[in-house]
Amino acid sequence: MTIDSRLPNFRALTPTQRFEHIATAVGLSAEDKALVTAPGALTTARADGMIENVIGTFELPFGVAGNFQVNGRDVLVPMAVEEPSVVAAASFMAKIVRGCGGFETSSTGPIMRAQVQVLGITDPYGARLALLKHRDEILAVANSRDKVLIGLGGGCRDIEVHVFPDTARGAMIVMHLIVDVRDAMGANTVNTMAEAVSPLVEKLTGGTVRLRILSNLADLRLARARLRVTPEALKTAERSGEEIIEGIIDAYTFAAVDPYRAATHNKGIMNGIDPVIVATGNDWRAVEAGAHAYACRSGRYTSLTTWEKDTSGALVGTIELPMPVGLVGGATKTHPLAKLSLKIMAVESAQQLGEVAAAVGLAQNMGALRALATEGIQRGHMALHARNIALVAGATGEEIDIVARRMASEHDVRTDRAVALLEELRRR
Repeated sequence: MTIDSRLPNFRALTPTQRFEHIATAVGLSAEDKALVTAPGALTTARADGMIENVIGTFELPFGVAGNFQVNGRDVLVPMAVEEPSVVAAASFMAKIVRGCGGFETSSTGPIMRAQVQVLGITDPYGARLALLKHRDEILAVANSRDKVLIGLGGGCRDIEVHVFPDTARGAMIVMHLIVDVRDAMGANTVNTMAEAVSPLVEKLTGGTVRLRILSNLADLRLARARLRVTPEALKTAERSGEEIIEGIIDAYTFAAVDPYRAATHNKGIMNGIDPVIVATGNDWRAVEAGAHAYACRSGRYTSLTTWEKDTSGALVGTIELPMPVGLVGGATKTHPLAKLSLKIMAVESAQQLGEVAAAVGLAQNMGALRALATEGIQRGHMALHARNIALVAGATGEEIDIVARRMASEHDVRTDRAVALLEELRRR
């Protein structure tokens, strides 16, 4: 099936009409459609099997970003998020990028790390070589614990041993298991392997194993995205494309040199990535942890993206970050809407999902930098936030759009103003 990610006049449709368009575009069944149209897709009974002490379920707005073209393939991107402007900004930037060839993405293999901490040793460097000498034996024990993964072409591929000769708890070594987890996020797999090899590690080193746990700094499991847009594609009625490009690069440079700005800059990137991770039932906390740790890999916290000009004067944006996501296991298989999100995206591997998420993060960053470099972040954001304020003031139905549009046109988005406008509207 060929999907067209362009969503013309989507904003003007009702939620029901939007969903019918998506359902037709991706060929959803009546059962699939019921998950979205009927309240409570995640039943309390199913939720009770997912976590502890369940008392009910908690929902977020579930939207779709359009216009994304990734490696020549159109992708509809489900996003679960509460913040206004996120879906709109991603879709608008994707539309601009689409006109210039779309997003190019790539990724490394689905490699995760498990760490095995060893204490109580006096010869850490000797212990390191002892482990490396018995590498094949360690790999055999690790791989004995997951025959299914081995059958799928994955498994523990190698080990690394890191020496910390002088810590507050004495000499320490940490062995890393380097594991190809295929289409899983991989936490349970690598944790099980780390526990399985621990007795052998103690025997080989003479030390005591303490922690046996994955690392969320998945620096061997990277997703990358690149875009290139011309000045012509970026120009507005008020500003030339060249001026906007200079403003975007100035804003990026601020984030590259200043960690205070970088924190907000990277948060904006995650505004795009997290909703995709949540919508697909993946662990957004793991992705966040890995992303921010990766932003410090030079020893200083900095931007996850780069923005520059090529020789023709076009804007080139890139992103690279860890992307430990999966298509199997956890909520991706138990949450009905997570499964539906993956169906809408039509991704075929965890790597492909990670690449789409990276492209969305890059688009979101472009949208934020473009706004900051032109009219400022509040103009567009507050115009979209006006609907929330109208709701808070008590507006319903058509009143919401009427009050929101009025506040946006006045550049005065406040609850008391919304209340006044609502009262005026109802008096009419």
